[in-house]
Amino acid sequence: MSSDATTATTTALESLGSGPRQELPPHGLGASLPPADARAKTEGTFPYASDLWAEGLLWAAILRSPHPHARIVSIDTAAAADMPGVRAVVTHADVPGEATYGRTVADRPVFAADLVRHHGEAIAAVAADHPDTARLAAAAIAVEYEILEPVTDPEKAFAAEALHPDGNLIRHIPLRFGDAEATGEVVVEGLYRIGRQDPAPIGAEAGLAVPRPDGGVEIYTASTDPHTDRDLAAACFGLSPDQVKVVVTGVPGATGDREDPGFQIPLGLLALRTGCPVKLTATREESFLGHAHRHPTLLRYRHHADAEGRLVKVEAQILLDAGAYADASSESLAAAVSFACGPYVVPHAFIEGWAVRTNNPPSGHVRGEGAMQVCAAYEAQMDKLAAKLGVDPAELRMRNVLATGDILPTGQTVTCPAPVAELLSAVRDFPLPSLPMDTPEADWLLPGGPEGAGEPGAVRRGVGYALGMVHMLGAEGADEVSTATVRVQDGVATVICSAVDTGSGFSTLARQIVQEILGLEEVHVASVDTDQPPAGPATHGRHTWVSGGAVERAAKMVRTQLLQPLAHKFGMSTELLQITDGKITSYDGVLSTTVTEAMDGKELWATAQCRPHPTEPLDDSGQGDAFVGLAFCAIRAVVDVDIELGSVRVVEMAVAQDVGRVLNPAQLTARIEAGITQGVGAALTENLRTARGLIRHPDFTGYALPTALDAPDIRIVKLVEERDVVAPFGAKAASAVPVVTSPAAVASAVRAATGRPVNRLPIRPQAAVASVNA
Repeated sequence: MSSDATTATTTALESLGSGPRQELPPHGLGASLPPADARAKTEGTFPYASDLWAEGLLWAAILRSPHPHARIVSIDTAAAADMPGVRAVVTHADVPGEATYGRTVADRPVFAADLVRHHGEAIAAVAADHPDTARLAAAAIAVEYEILEPVTDPEKAFAAEALHPDGNLIRHIPLRFGDAEATGEVVVEGLYRIGRQDPAPIGAEAGLAVPRPDGGVEIYTASTDPHTDRDLAAACFGLSPDQVKVVVTGVPGATGDREDPGFQIPLGLLALRTGCPVKLTATREESFLGHAHRHPTLLRYRHHADAEGRLVKVEAQILLDAGAYADASSESLAAAVSFACGPYVVPHAFIEGWAVRTNNPPSGHVRGEGAMQVCAAYEAQMDKLAAKLGVDPAELRMRNVLATGDILPTGQTVTCPAPVAELLSAVRDFPLPSLPMDTPEADWLLPGGPEGAGEPGAVRRGVGYALGMVHMLGAEGADEVSTATVRVQDGVATVICSAVDTGSGFSTLARQIVQEILGLEEVHVASVDTDQPPAGPATHGRHTWVSGGAVERAAKMVRTQLLQPLAHKFGMSTELLQITDGKITSYDGVLSTTVTEAMDGKELWATAQCRPHPTEPLDDSGQGDAFVGLAFCAIRAVVDVDIELGSVRVVEMAVAQDVGRVLNPAQLTARIEAGITQGVGAALTENLRTARGLIRHPDFTGYALPTALDAPDIRIVKLVEERDVVAPFGAKAASAVPVVTSPAAVASAVRAATGRPVNRLPIRPQAAVASVNA
């Protein structure tokens, strides 16, 4: 981000609230407390799973299918098992427990037995005394395949032969809201396609499994949901959960499920078989083949509006390609259908949503799943509607925005803050960036850069808008709960909570919460393993809300334990005492002592849970109070497009977001910037391409992530701090909603620059070439 953008961000943060922002405290909530692991990461001493070592270590390799769909006729492991240095070879026949696993539906085999259902599916695994030996041995396993015709078009999956015993249809949601006969004076239609975005974790996916003397196993990996991973692995190992321990190593960052159990379960099997520690570090190709991706989606829309541009009815059909297995497809479909109309008031909505199995790579959790795909489509429809009515696109959106008290198409009333109009006004009124000056450095500002072969005269500037929304926490009756313990001794606090910090900053937030409540500067967060009570997955801003709430409650319980004896001694209530900078003082100044003195060598601790109010599944008409809370975002994108070559440069992204409360300004800024950059990648470059189910170029030469040169100036022009009263601290999830909104904003700006419809993400060059009459 440029220095000007940094200044704009700082200005936005300083101007929050009704007046000038007070000087930030050195620690506690509201401070830009740096992450505790920042130094270790910058110095290269952070303990990533790929760095782990154990005495007597063996190395693992996995044999994967080269076909997207095939029948396995035979598997011959003799040649691999006879190779010098090979200690074990395991296939489906060697799985002692459950043969399949899955976080929502146990439909995915540990190793393919009879059928291969996607390119890269695991067939067997090898443990050897050297990584090269393991790879050679895996390659020596002879598998005879009967190649079958793959089903790669999700539209054909409905009539195709069943790819799985559970059938091809994973879920169908028919949403019915209002009057099916309602019509508008103006109607626009569109067909949209969203590509397969990969979470693309930069750090290597790796793990280490160590057998235990009691017949169990410990797995060290960068899990984002260790207790679920433990339970899945234990079932496949034929062990009880207490015989399997998952220890979370340093997580390099995650925008979805960081480590697929498909890596962890073979590791544990090999460790149990050999009695030795076994390590696996996946290659980049294995990562692309093995873990889940964003659902490719086909969307058909019809919007009805009156002559003034106010929405009357939205009709849509949404088809999610789940790939070979169910994974998180049911949850993603619920989000897509529920938010198919966007943060707009729609009196009548009729949405059909399906998630189907194909022989394409598996789809699953990726930040903003479901919501991102529909945002790109409904915002394209809003642009079409504005063009047909001759109305400014921002003004058309303003006439339809959602607000607190309005009703979603699912029938749920929006009870949380929904300042959508305020967000849109902020980005609309923010000054536009100036045009580049005619200087030698201006070549860098051309779409494609100085070697892009473009001509300045062919560059057109476009401005586009998008409004997005996401849900927070789990949905449709998910039991959201987290447990945390706070322990204080000798003036030092320790937080024990199995919430995994995937880059969301939870570890920093936990420290700030305890600092705020107990007035202690030195706070440590314990490492995570499954010996601790469960905290749930690191998705949908859960840990800010649920785990942060558990830490807050535990810290307040410790505070009461600390202050009650003093309050009783001086004949006052604990509410009349405050803790600041390690000192306890009374309102009248009579009492003044340090926390260490008050504890008098004692250890204080408390354990607490946080469980938000329950939700309910969507019914047969897509109706129900399915979501705990919602977050909203508005983005204005400015792009330059070479209308002859179709190259696009995102110049600026102006963002306004409702965040509930700013808990850590620097951390919040980083989360928003990262989310927008990921969204720019989805808009322009990121698409894991397949040909008849085969992944093409599973590496970072074929899969283009946005670099620092591709990142635009990001202007955080407004952060609305309207606290959600049901959320701890009133804060909302920060990173998913800019990911959801930014691709739609970029597409809107390209439409404005070229006059082309832009109905596919990522935007292909031919779609950005202006028509002759544009």
